[in-house]
Amino acid sequence: MKIAYFDPFSGASGDMILGALVDAGLALSDLARELGKVRIGGYGMRAERAGQHGIHGTRIVVEVTEDVHSRTWLQIRGLIEESELDDAIKGAAVTIFNRLAIAEAKIHNAEPDTVHFHEVGGVDAIVDICGACIGLALMGIEAVYCGPPQVGSGFAKSAHGLIPIPAPATAELLADANVRLATPIPAMLQSPAELLTPTGAAILTTLATFERPSFAPSAIGYGFGQKELPWPNALRVWIGDLADAGGSGELLIETNIDDMNPQFYELVSERLFAAGALDVWWTPIQMKKSRPATKVSVIAPSDRRQRIEDALIVNTTTQGVRVSPVERVKAARRIETVTTRWGDVRVKLRLWNGRVIDAAPEYDDCIAIARRLDLTVREVWNEAHRMGEAFVGLKG
Repeated sequence: MKIAYFDPFSGASGDMILGALVDAGLALSDLARELGKVRIGGYGMRAERAGQHGIHGTRIVVEVTEDVHSRTWLQIRGLIEESELDDAIKGAAVTIFNRLAIAEAKIHNAEPDTVHFHEVGGVDAIVDICGACIGLALMGIEAVYCGPPQVGSGFAKSAHGLIPIPAPATAELLADANVRLATPIPAMLQSPAELLTPTGAAILTTLATFERPSFAPSAIGYGFGQKELPWPNALRVWIGDLADAGGSGELLIETNIDDMNPQFYELVSERLFAAGALDVWWTPIQMKKSRPATKVSVIAPSDRRQRIEDALIVNTTTQGVRVSPVERVKAARRIETVTTRWGDVRVKLRLWNGRVIDAAPEYDDCIAIARRLDLTVREVWNEAHRMGEAFVGLKG
């Protein structure tokens, strides 16, 4: 299992998370292309090399090019849900934003949907949160882990005046996730600064398990923050494969539901995927007294069991879940890009015994071109499929 382990020795922010992923191998062009599926516009993003105290990495800079009024969480949720992002990415981004909005609402005694994201209309937060979910998906990350974060000390300026560090929303998110904090080093106490931002805390407390697993690292990245501090102001990420240990593997987690509004199922699926589910499906069943019901089934890594159980029990009416180990035989997969007459389309290649046996165009890419150019999905899909067939039979 491919994982990302974040080491927030100088805290974390949304742009530091993006910088770390880019420094570890995420292509900025791929990230920008996927972010373009969220229709916000009015900003530019670039990566620049950064270094301090002999450590070098990547700094992501987001520059807003248009004046944008503040947006509420309700408005931002609409932008994400109406985007052309993959459903799993949408679900993760919405879950992160929702936790952040709930934390802010609690602090300001407001309703989550009415919480305003003031900084340039929330553009930074949208880019950071959606970008983190996109980056992890593009890199094939199946699980996220994180070490104890440094939060900083002192006071910070906000739209409401001076606030203590960690910011109230950050503190709320950390408390909700029951996260153990890192012990500050003397230099950090002598140079007060905000190290862990609400956006960084929302991303990590939603996506990560706060422990260090046994894994074999294959890449390391450093994402630098915007501030110059007396120590390297960077977030380190390790990319690697989880060690094969006794508790590893995959689980089938199921429950039967007979007393819940089916309109609520969509949000349950979103939150299950955000919690680390590999697959989620719903099956009509019949229970006692001939009562119609629905069985929800989830395939998930064993290290995500607690999060999946929490998501099911909190977001449905179930009294409990069933858990059993499963074994899956999986064909290898690789992504290639073909250039049709209308634009680029990603093609998923399926490999078995070291050779490509199938090529399937990415539906989201095909539908985006079809909508933009008023074509049928079939036309775009067929051309991309013909071009993808050239890979069939080649060695993987």
